[in-house]
Amino acid sequence: MSTLLHWLDDLSAPVVYVVVSAMVFAEDALFFGFVLPGETAVIVGGVLARQGVVDLVWLSVAVVVAAILGDGVGYEIGRRLGPRLLGSRALRRKTERVEKSRDLLLRHGAAAVFIGRFIALFRSFVPAMAGASDMPYRRFLLYNALGGVIWGVGNAVLGYAAGAAYQHAETLVGRSVALVTAVLAVAALVVWWVRKHRRNHA
Repeated sequence: MSTLLHWLDDLSAPVVYVVVSAMVFAEDALFFGFVLPGETAVIVGGVLARQGVVDLVWLSVAVVVAAILGDGVGYEIGRRLGPRLLGSRALRRKTERVEKSRDLLLRHGAAAVFIGRFIALFRSFVPAMAGASDMPYRRFLLYNALGGVIWGVGNAVLGYAAGAAYQHAETLVGRSVALVTAVLAVAALVVWWVRKHRRNHA
């Protein structure tokens, strides 16, 4: 996370919005969740919002839109490709995740789209599984939108709060270091004065 933070911190605000949104979209639409950390990118974006690099409201809007669109694309891919998608080389290596995503859909129906949004293990696969299972798009969109709004805004605010805590801790550390330095300086001055007084007295 720290590497991503330092990298994004060097970018301008518009570029940060684009990069974070692209990572969220790619995680949901292109099954890159195991490569591109969308959730991590949003939290880092929130930290940058606290630092004044980006605006928290616009970051939240960008993330929510990217999350909803990304899931929508994933749904369409699953609906159009179906079995061919599940048999692809890329997903054969993720068979366990695919099966767990399918099981989540069987147990919870459309609500699995909402639940899967908050679980990294399922976030990349549930939309495609929903499309492949012919879930009505209107039902999918409802749960997709609810999950996207809560997840996107929640993680952006979480990052913002983490940034505030970090800045507060940094301030406290700075004050503590200054206080300790001052105490050591005073102690050294007292020791020097006492020794000098003893030498003069002798």
